[in-house]
Amino acid sequence: MIKTAVVILNWNGRGFLEKFLPGVIANTVSADTEVIIADNGSDDDSVSWLSANHPEIRVIRLEKNYGYAGGYNRALQYIAAEYFILLNPDISVPAGWTEPLVTFMDMH
Repeated sequence: MIKTAVVILNWNGRGFLEKFLPGVIANTVSADTEVIIADNGSDDDSVSWLSANHPEIRVIRLEKNYGYAGGYNRALQYIAAEYFILLNPDISVPAGWTEPLVTFMDMH
């Protein structure tokens, strides 16, 4: 089990993934943290783009779009982690952004 899973719910968001995912990956560097894409039944080429450009990223493929809460709830069942950070696909993050969050959760 990993300590922290950064889970990004995607639905037809290849453009957002292309633009923001490299920064999330680069700025989420920790042996105890994994970036995971939960694909909410996309019918664009998001999943094939991920496979070709970021094969190191785990992709959980849901068979249809379950909406925001439904997609996350289903995807999280497939992840063993102490903490989950749910991140929208159109977010930029600074270097080391997970450390203060995990420290706070550990302390509380």
